[in-house]
Amino acid sequence: MSLSKSLPKTSPPDLDVRPGLPALLRADAGGDPAGWASTHREAVRRLVAENGAVLVRGLGLAEQAVVAAVFGRLADLLMTEREAFAPRTAHPGGVHSSTEWPPNQPMCMHHELSYTLEFPGLMLFACVRPPSSGGVTGVSDSAAVLAALPGDLRTRFERDGWLLTRSFNDEIGASVAEAFGTEDRGAIENYCRANRIEFAWQSDGGLRTRQRRSAIVGHPVTGQRCWFNQIAFLNEWTMAPEVHEYLVDIYGADGLPFNTCFGDGEPIGEDVVQLLNEVYEEHTVREPWEAGDLLLVDNVRTAHSRDAYEGLREVLVGLADPVRLSDCSLASEGKTQ
Repeated sequence: MSLSKSLPKTSPPDLDVRPGLPALLRADAGGDPAGWASTHREAVRRLVAENGAVLVRGLGLAEQAVVAAVFGRLADLLMTEREAFAPRTAHPGGVHSSTEWPPNQPMCMHHELSYTLEFPGLMLFACVRPPSSGGVTGVSDSAAVLAALPGDLRTRFERDGWLLTRSFNDEIGASVAEAFGTEDRGAIENYCRANRIEFAWQSDGGLRTRQRRSAIVGHPVTGQRCWFNQIAFLNEWTMAPEVHEYLVDIYGADGLPFNTCFGDGEPIGEDVVQLLNEVYEEHTVREPWEAGDLLLVDNVRTAHSRDAYEGLREVLVGLADPVRLSDCSLASEGKTQ
């Protein structure tokens, strides 16, 4: 991940850091968003490193090809998604659609692919079409969230980590093929073994998996301790009650498309999930999307969410600059920028 110490400390004069709102950089792209991105790449990357997330306004992003060009100028490497929890469409140039998720259901705070062994260090979001209402992508400082959690809860998650369980079928969430990029059982099993994922094929052809991951990590550049996971988002108690009731009735408590536990396998209570979401909300900043906006997020330092919305919404996504979980050891704390 190169939100790094090598970048010069240059802050464009039109950066607006506002209490309760994400840092806002006003850009005059002059009709050439990709050219602007090339010229200002180092300054923008520095601002993301300093602020955790930056909203760039004024680029006028309106087409997939232009978005791909801008993503390519600002990122070191655009990734292909693996282990998706819900479908999304891949477009040329390393651009993806937003995750397919019901518009009337919010997506609570999470760090993208934080249950994988290699995940994006940088997330890019381009708003081609804002919805008529709602649909904001909120951001939250993960170090501040960690500091606000009760000490005993922090200690337990640091000691035990968290466990993600998944049950793949062709009806709810990402299918096996969408998650692993193949239907070949041998290739899927090899991937699971290589990525520390326990797996079991079901009699109906479905797949169930379990993977234990760290809940608290050290930032790969600074070593700062960060609350980095999807414990609340992928937990059964974050689901709308009617959705939870339906899924349990159809698939059973052990057959939910995804759920999270403490790392030792003990269920996480509804009270803990509620607490996590409340702490996230206390540390969330939001800015309504405007057409053409670009949001860059340090995926380790900063969690992101999506509010429920009405109307058509098109936000294109780039997953960039892969980071290995092994590079995020808490023992690395103390690095300097």
